[in-house]
Amino acid sequence: MTPPADLAAVEGAIATAPSALVAFSGGVDSSLVAAAAVRVLGERAIAVTAVSPALATGELDGARTVAAAVGIAHRTITTDELAREGYRRNGEDRCYHCKSELYDRLAALGTSEGYAVVFSGANVDDLGDWRPGLRAAAEHDVRHPLVEAGFRKDDVRRWAAALAIPSANKPAMPCLASRLPYGTAVDPEVLARVDRAEQALRALGYRELRVRHLGQTGRIELGEEELARARFPAARAAIESAVREAGYEAAVLDDRPLRSGSFTGRQLPLAITG
Repeated sequence: MTPPADLAAVEGAIATAPSALVAFSGGVDSSLVAAAAVRVLGERAIAVTAVSPALATGELDGARTVAAAVGIAHRTITTDELAREGYRRNGEDRCYHCKSELYDRLAALGTSEGYAVVFSGANVDDLGDWRPGLRAAAEHDVRHPLVEAGFRKDDVRRWAAALAIPSANKPAMPCLASRLPYGTAVDPEVLARVDRAEQALRALGYRELRVRHLGQTGRIELGEEELARARFPAARAAIESAVREAGYEAAVLDDRPLRSGSFTGRQLPLAITG
């Protein structure tokens, strides 16, 4: 039986760096890395959140809340992935272009202010998914303390709860561009429409959700528990009406529960190198 992962292993990986920037979304993975980094490095660690049209409403406020809770210095940078043709084209390597933009900006910040390394929140479970962004990370010498410590997602959530990190139970929230099928061009208006639709569903009390952009149709996916209550006719009508009011001509509630990554059509292993 594999022994449970130990936070000391994460802290040991972090301790090999004299200082660090943490690529910080405010999700549970990067939040645990940030919490460990400030425990080990103190003022020599900083959490950095990228702001762009692909960042969902409320995510920046959430990141600020988590950073304050764990006691790490926090700042924002602006990224312009939409200026990259490979990102706008939205092929299967979209995340590579997005992360290349992010790590270019973080590397520049690290160089100008003297931070030695960039840490990400990737964990071992990410290695079995289709994650082109990990290739960009390898090209920029980004380190992954959770991977180095052998942490899987369950380990991350367990330790985040133990440390009372506010995002311990936060559902995964990939960037808004992940709601678009490959081949559908990414543009700010489409991202804004998806964001409005998802915010409208949150206003109805739903938490684990995606609105998949299918041209003029918004396909709504909900987590398993929330889907059970959404199947009542009145609830379904309210959900679909909210998405139409956000700008879609049609809206349909998927009867299958949300599966993160289901829209990519890819579930291939990707090793971290470098």
